[in-house]
Amino acid sequence: MFKAYVGHSNDPDSKFAVLEILQQCLDALAGAVPQAGILFASFDFDHQLILEQIQTTFPQIELIGSTTNGEMSSVMGFQEDSLTLLLFCADRLEIRAGLGRRTSENIAGAVDEAIATATAKLSSPPQLCLTFADGLTVSGVSMIEALKQGLGAQVPILGGIAADNYVVEKTYQFFQGEVVSDGIPILLFAGELLYSYGVASGWQPIGKQSVVTKAEGNIVYEIDGQPALDFYEYYLGIDRFSGGYSIHALAIFEANLTNFYLRAPVKYDREVGCITFFSDIPVGAIVQNTTAMRQDILNATETSSQSALAGYPGHSPAVALLISCAARHRLLGTQAKEEFEIVKATLPAGLPCCGFYSYGEISPLVDVTAPRAGGDKETQFHNQTFVTLLLGDT
Repeated sequence: MFKAYVGHSNDPDSKFAVLEILQQCLDALAGAVPQAGILFASFDFDHQLILEQIQTTFPQIELIGSTTNGEMSSVMGFQEDSLTLLLFCADRLEIRAGLGRRTSENIAGAVDEAIATATAKLSSPPQLCLTFADGLTVSGVSMIEALKQGLGAQVPILGGIAADNYVVEKTYQFFQGEVVSDGIPILLFAGELLYSYGVASGWQPIGKQSVVTKAEGNIVYEIDGQPALDFYEYYLGIDRFSGGYSIHALAIFEANLTNFYLRAPVKYDREVGCITFFSDIPVGAIVQNTTAMRQDILNATETSSQSALAGYPGHSPAVALLISCAARHRLLGTQAKEEFEIVKATLPAGLPCCGFYSYGEISPLVDVTAPRAGGDKETQFHNQTFVTLLLGDT
């Protein structure tokens, strides 16, 4: 038996909001005791008060979470400045939490700390890892690579980067009763777990494919031996993109030159000719400009949820975890609420759902030429993407 329960409140008062979500969950639990949970909270709440109240209500819970740029659930749909809690009850699964601190000082050490804390409480190898980490203090790519090293390539990693309502200054992560920044919380699943995922963005490549010839981390200096800024100007004109929520992200292609993930530009330096992106782009990467219309973005939300449902290896998922990008939220504007409505219409009626808008999405790629879900693709760090994760045991 694997069941999920969701509480959601848009009360601006932290005390009343957490009491409301806990009462919703307690009513639904009907005496059952949750093993683990995920908390998504707007930046302006009193997070310590909220965590203390959750710990008082569920003293043994394995809990992680983060701050957001918008929240969504099967209780209230899409919301801003709200609080939502997802709880898991499972008798054939072990779900255990861990936390790595001070990632900016030693990302490998922080990841090892998180994995060691979680795996010490498991009796069998992990099947899946969820994380909602701080991506403002360390590269999301470095974080994923450290998780791959620590967990092994056979463990898929999914989740999103903590957000702060597009202030882009400081985010918070949650672990049990602790509020941290510069941290990486993880939730490991072991046992009889079934899962599937869908990944889609709606952005389409335009122009010719080119090669990154000079880059350092998330700063690209040259593409095809020319200043990176010239690459953008040639196809788009320099005014066609701006910080963090550009409609013209850069597609980074895998070896088959068909699958790609996205990198969103943050800023540019006209004097140097370089462009700073939200995360790393390696030298030698095959890249291409992209564009998308609002309807393309919404269509991708449907593609993501349809792909996850089509690939689910059982017959009845217990819950859907939804991760969308803060850039999608910003670009969609008042249409952002339609993302959850599309998911709701696609997935089974009554399925518990919970999710948030992040500063970067974490998921293996899905082959766009032959979509299938599962754990056979390498985990990537994405921008401007919608991820649907289905979990269950039947």
